[in-house]
Amino acid sequence: MFSDFGEVFSDCPFSVSDVMRDRICQRIISFLIRIKKKLKYMTGGSRHYLFIQSQFIPSIMSDINDVKFDSAGLVPAIVQDAGNGEVLMFAFMNREALQLTIDTKIAHFWSRSRSSLWKKGETSGHVQHVREIRIDCDCDAILLKVEQEGGACHTGYRSCFYRTVDGKVVGEKVFNPEDVY
Repeated sequence: MFSDFGEVFSDCPFSVSDVMRDRICQRIISFLIRIKKKLKYMTGGSRHYLFIQSQFIPSIMSDINDVKFDSAGLVPAIVQDAGNGEVLMFAFMNREALQLTIDTKIAHFWSRSRSSLWKKGETSGHVQHVREIRIDCDCDAILLKVEQEGGACHTGYRSCFYRTVDGKVVGEKVFNPEDVY
């Protein structure tokens, strides 16, 4: 997974297994993300730049092959506001949606009702800019941390979780769906 770091460990006076190298690299990168500084590092003769300050870093995410898609080829995805932690929506992703999300930094999902891929905000303009992708401990759920343009919910609310189980509306309505769809 962290093959770019291979040469960094080649000069070590002791033997480092691939598993140990990956663990060390994961800890280093986790630390760097926490301090949110820009890092420039060089391996071999090539230069690699990781921009850690609130930018997406696909190279540190678990390999997409680690994700456990269900029998229908889907994985649940929770979308959360990167700034305040509010849960915005829940959807499903297939392998293609996840890969497009990684590649474009824009949230893509799989619509079970339409049996098609969809880019969030393609019709409404309420795009989700992906800042971070996390995978849970069992590799069977995805968490997207996003910057949300407009509302996440097709009903006009900022979050799809805008009401309690008693029916009380607790969310903020941010647009009129009739004006958008």
